[in-house]
Amino acid sequence: MATTTRPKPKTVFPKIISTLWLLFLSGLAVFILYIYAVSVNFLNLFGDLPNMRTLENPKSALSSVLYSADNKELGKYFRENRTPIEFSDLPENFVHALMATEDIRFEEHSGIDPEAMARVAGSLMIGSSKGGGSTITQQLAKNLFRTRGEELNNGYLNDKPGFRTLIHKTKEWIMAVKLEQSYTKQEIMTMYLNIFEFGSNAFGLQSASKTFFGKDAKDLEVQESAVLVGLFKNPNFYSPKFNSDNSKHRRNVVLSQMVKYGYMTQAEFDNLKNTDIALKYRVENQNVGLAPYFRTEASKFLLKWCRENGYDLYADGLKIYTTIDSRMQQYAEQAVEEHMKDRQKEFFSHWKGRNPWIDRQGKEIPNYLQTAIKRTDRYRNLNRQFDGNQDSINFYLNKKIPMTIFTYDGEKEVQMSPLDSLKHYKHYLQTGFMAMEPQTGHIKAWVGGINYKHFKYDHVKQGARQPGSVFKPFLYTAAIENGYYPCYETLDTQVCIPLGDGTMWCPNNADNKFSGEKFTLRKAMAQSVNSISAFLVNKLGAETLVKTARRMGITTPLEANPSLALGVNDVTLYDMVGAYGTYVNSGTWIEPNFITRIEDKHGNVLHEFVPKTVDALSEETAYMMVHMLKAAAEPGGTAYYGLRHRNGLKNEIGGKTGTTQNYSDAWFMGITPDLVAGAWVGGDDRSIHFRTIALGQGNKLAMPIYGNFMQKVYADKSLERSKDPFPKPSTPLSVELDCAKYNNGMPVDSSQQDEFYQVPAPIDLDAF
Repeated sequence: MATTTRPKPKTVFPKIISTLWLLFLSGLAVFILYIYAVSVNFLNLFGDLPNMRTLENPKSALSSVLYSADNKELGKYFRENRTPIEFSDLPENFVHALMATEDIRFEEHSGIDPEAMARVAGSLMIGSSKGGGSTITQQLAKNLFRTRGEELNNGYLNDKPGFRTLIHKTKEWIMAVKLEQSYTKQEIMTMYLNIFEFGSNAFGLQSASKTFFGKDAKDLEVQESAVLVGLFKNPNFYSPKFNSDNSKHRRNVVLSQMVKYGYMTQAEFDNLKNTDIALKYRVENQNVGLAPYFRTEASKFLLKWCRENGYDLYADGLKIYTTIDSRMQQYAEQAVEEHMKDRQKEFFSHWKGRNPWIDRQGKEIPNYLQTAIKRTDRYRNLNRQFDGNQDSINFYLNKKIPMTIFTYDGEKEVQMSPLDSLKHYKHYLQTGFMAMEPQTGHIKAWVGGINYKHFKYDHVKQGARQPGSVFKPFLYTAAIENGYYPCYETLDTQVCIPLGDGTMWCPNNADNKFSGEKFTLRKAMAQSVNSISAFLVNKLGAETLVKTARRMGITTPLEANPSLALGVNDVTLYDMVGAYGTYVNSGTWIEPNFITRIEDKHGNVLHEFVPKTVDALSEETAYMMVHMLKAAAEPGGTAYYGLRHRNGLKNEIGGKTGTTQNYSDAWFMGITPDLVAGAWVGGDDRSIHFRTIALGQGNKLAMPIYGNFMQKVYADKSLERSKDPFPKPSTPLSVELDCAKYNNGMPVDSSQQDEFYQVPAPIDLDAF
């Protein structure tokens, strides 16, 4: 019997392997084709990718920084508050905390972490969303190139369900790989930390460190680094300011990850895990920090410069170096606050039970608030909203709402109507103060008001007010240039000057009396005798006074009218300080300036600024005016007691007080050999003021700010401000300044009594 051999059954295993391998290769090919299709935006299905130029020069908005002359940061200009940091300035503990929490294999992968992606894929297969697969490089790509923004997601499939997230992730993979090919690991981490938004308007690690902990990033302690690393998961939910419990929990998660990967011991973790988060929270904006009025005024100049030179102040990371000295600025702000707080208490007491807005007869101005509120943004917005319907507008103007108001005892949360809020703020006196180095024109301190957050109007350069007697030195300057001199004597008698309209101008003295006594010009200016100013303007002509003031830097409109001699035309404090600097600077007017140079983000100098100068006066005239101004701080002068006794200033000082009609404006201008300063105090409106000269005059309201400031400046030895006498002219004077050396006194102008009209006339209080 024949035997048959039974064939062995064929195994299906090789076929399965072959099929799987074929499927894998096919899937890989499809995946590669898909990646390629996304990278070239095939048929516009996926939307664009950033071009190579963008990749090679990734740009994020950088804050421009304003620096003081002593290299302190004064503030920033930004849309996004971002200050770049170098990798060398990153604290090691922060780098370790970030890697341990966000991307432990950061140093090993090439932009995509296969292990993390496999973990995420496995989690998704079992229906879990635990764990994330994005590397630091992928997160950088997402944030740097806005891969999820509308600009790069304009393809056909982007709006189809299920495709959008996949396309986003794919673009981030592609860009992450390209980033890894273009940059080092250190550069990638530095870019990521410079662009991330940490919340509270803090973009980048340096800004976040300043905002939350009040320190540079390089000084962060490990627990502080852990708090900031915790924000990468969700800046709002884990905010240490607004969700402290969540933040503390997340901080401890970060610290435990550092233990897990050997960056911290268990004992160190146990020592830190129960500690509270110690914040020094401050959101950077224009309302806080030194010199807010100055920073705002500087921005006007800088925006113009940027427009003309092709830069963006809020995004290009410019470095702007100013003339402001942070120490002097601090002393100026302190002097203003200390003085104005006391004067405000006095003002409240003075007007207790009454409103301070009064007319020339001392009567309250009817409907003052109703008129004033029409000048506010709130009224204009309501007017637009209700198409001018006055009933609706008045309803909301009188409706109480929650608001934060300013007081010298700190901000207060109140329920108050907009009309009552306006009434509250109109009761406050305002001020302006500026100090300048006369030889350079460098502005060293600038205080534009009592509180920038609540009173934005700047009283240094933006506002102009009547200067009163601080304008008189320009008249005396013109007199000296025209042959008069400090010891020249005149009589204190009423002077009436005919005007073009047939009327007479007959100014009165401050005490409404005329002594008939002889006054040297020096004494007359020191005691601010109006009759002698009238004598001089009549002799010289108002046009001469206008020309002199213009040469010395006064830019506001001036009318060639005799009353100009008593300071009736508005001027700015900015111009006045610059003009007085001419006396100290040997007759050369130098334009007040506050920017010395601008650099780009790399430190390359873009522009250095040279101030304008004018040879306004002769050296002799300038020195004689310094001699004249010194009389105010000598016995009998209006500044003597305040500066010498109250403030204890013993060095040579020149000065001039000024008080205008009804005490609406109080001024003081002070000069020393290396510093010129001015102060103004008054109400927002001219109708708001004290009712007596004892309370409203310049040496009471304005001069103490100057005296307090100078006291603080001289006490700070690091400022090295001179107490030496004013330097003598380079050539001998043509006249004698010691009036006692003239034999038998000085002759009085014999034409004085004959030329002036001694007729009764109403006193023009506008000229006071």
